[in-house]
Amino acid sequence: MALYEHVFLARQDISAQQVEQLIEQFKAIITEGGGTIGKIENWGLRTLAYRVNKNRKAHYTLMNIDAPHPAVAEMERQMRLNEDVLRFLTLRVDEHEEEQSAMMQKRDRDDRRRGRGDRFERDGGGRGDRGDRGGDRERGPRRQERENEE
Repeated sequence: MALYEHVFLARQDISAQQVEQLIEQFKAIITEGGGTIGKIENWGLRTLAYRVNKNRKAHYTLMNIDAPHPAVAEMERQMRLNEDVLRFLTLRVDEHEEEQSAMMQKRDRDDRRRGRGDRFERDGGGRGDRGDRGGDRERGPRRQERENEE
């Protein structure tokens, strides 16, 4: 059997639970075709580079598949018919990566960076001391007052 990496994008207005149902549906198609699903990574709701069918965001999901080609072809056919799937991409690979994908590593790195406290928090808002800005000084007449004077 061949090894595949499969990524699909689901519409932004469906819930995470509905995305899980889609995954289970496609997983069933692969297992009925004599294949197996390895790792499944849900990358969450992410912004698209451009609009796809009036959607600005999509739920991204990665699946590692070990299946014969007819099972993968049937899954892709079902995805084309499903309104909730915006796009998909299936790549044949020589071997699956056992560790997290680059997308999940990036998310973990970003989470660690936010948890540590970034410069914005350390500097007390990022602006520093602004000193006395002369709040008591006279700024001149307001626009409406100026218009009334004319």
